[in-house]
Amino acid sequence: MNPLSGQVALVTGGAGGIGAAISAALAAAGATVVVTYNTDAAKATALLATLPGTGHTVFQAPVNDSARLIELADFVAATYGRLDILANNAGVTTPVPHHDLTGLSDDWIDRIFTTNWRGAFAMIRACQPLLTASGNGLVVNISSVAGQTGIGSNVAYCASKAALDSLTRSLGRALAPAVRVVSVSPGWVLGDYTQHIDPEYLARQVAATPLGRLATPTDVAATVLALATVLRFTTGAIIPVDGGRPLN
Repeated sequence: MNPLSGQVALVTGGAGGIGAAISAALAAAGATVVVTYNTDAAKATALLATLPGTGHTVFQAPVNDSARLIELADFVAATYGRLDILANNAGVTTPVPHHDLTGLSDDWIDRIFTTNWRGAFAMIRACQPLLTASGNGLVVNISSVAGQTGIGSNVAYCASKAALDSLTRSLGRALAPAVRVVSVSPGWVLGDYTQHIDPEYLARQVAATPLGRLATPTDVAATVLALATVLRFTTGAIIPVDGGRPLN
């Protein structure tokens, strides 16, 4: 009933739509969850009150602040004495048409790569000793089908997710056997971001998806949970959660 009982999980960007679903799924399976946030303390604290189980906590830690991530890892070690699961969920993007090269500013390129790639790497780097000591450590990088298709909110976002998948493959090899590293790669996920997208465009994406709908945060969370509980012989892999969208 509680396959993750006694384990500790850390979810970056844990108060957002996908992050909240991952936090809830891991907590429901018995894990104690540390939810990180960048600026919205109230949202993170409100999520904490909904999680089943006890001992969960929130921690302010922007993933672009490597020194703060080390403080976070020290906090987890001091508070819980272990870390078994790291879900790298924090990410940013902004819509810029791919043909509009001047519309994608250097500032946005740097922000996207600093958060989506460097932040994930820095989080793994800070937590590596704890994850290794677990003996069954798991890192799940929340990627995107955009990293493989080159179709997404902007060119830099697609490239950052491709780089994240490359990180998964590299560290899946380098950190084995003590730590497994896997990318979970959704297509469009219904949530706050999609509320700002043209409904007709989203309807076309649904029509082009063989399974006939877009992903939900729960779909992504269920995949993370499966990796933590039953898919234990998987590492360095890119797991799609896209309803078969690339087939069309």
